[in-house]
Amino acid sequence: MTPSQPLPDAAPANWVDRHAPAAWRPWLKLGRFDRPTGIWLLMLPGWQGIALYSAEQGAWPPLRLLALFALGAALMRAAGCAFNDIVDKDFDARVARTADRPVASGRIGVRAAWAFVIACSLGGLAILLTLNLMSLFLGVCSLTLVAAYPFMKRITWWPQAWLGLTFNWGVLLGYAAAQTGPPGISILTLAIHAWSDGVNLALYTPPLPASAWLLYASLVLWTLGYYLASVAAAVAAWREAGLTWGFLPLAAVYAGQLVWQALKLRVGDPAGALRLFKSNTLAGVLLLAAIVAGGQLAR
Repeated sequence: MTPSQPLPDAAPANWVDRHAPAAWRPWLKLGRFDRPTGIWLLMLPGWQGIALYSAEQGAWPPLRLLALFALGAALMRAAGCAFNDIVDKDFDARVARTADRPVASGRIGVRAAWAFVIACSLGGLAILLTLNLMSLFLGVCSLTLVAAYPFMKRITWWPQAWLGLTFNWGVLLGYAAAQTGPPGISILTLAIHAWSDGVNLALYTPPLPASAWLLYASLVLWTLGYYLASVAAAVAAWREAGLTWGFLPLAAVYAGQLVWQALKLRVGDPAGALRLFKSNTLAGVLLLAAIVAGGQLAR
């Protein structure tokens, strides 16, 4: 395969193969920037968490925080995909769909791929350090989910369940970050100084409410394809959060989009399945809009 040829599961007219310099393409493909749907699906839970907290306060989601989560999603998705490719390089080389990935094909060496993972992770860490203490704690916890995911395919028939837990963790992180507060790194620095001076100091952050956990459950169920259960959990989050009726019309459209996916799915049609997968971006945007509407309409 030449460097300008798209990977099998990327759009033939993707921007990387059309516009990126040839020397950059293997690196952009290592981070899956030629397939942006995954960035959307990692970003949207974070945005939904931000929107849920903001809606509970009757406020609009802060644009600065949305922008930070968009950048963080792009960086951490790239790091996670590269890590997955390093772990699975020997398997990927034996599978037609994945054999041309940059690490499996040898275009990028393992050491260089690790450097890419570290660079993207440091970028994500720089964003995380600007958020509050609970966000910092949740961000660190997410590393366990990310690191374990490539190995789930080796020990369980349900790696998709772990993917759901991992990809949708951002809803908890987004909800926590929207609560504002001083940067977590500042709190930790002060605490370390206090401990070094012999001061008995305990750090405490209030737990996340049930509404955030219910929305997280809804998104995990969505990832697994349990659409009716996903909608039920989203409605439960709406009730728990005390949002207005403005949530319901768009939530109904969201539910309809998931039902449409189920009706259109055909076994033995991988191209159709890929189109349906990409349509989940629309589903996520609909749920996000429903949450925002639930915080703004009829108040």
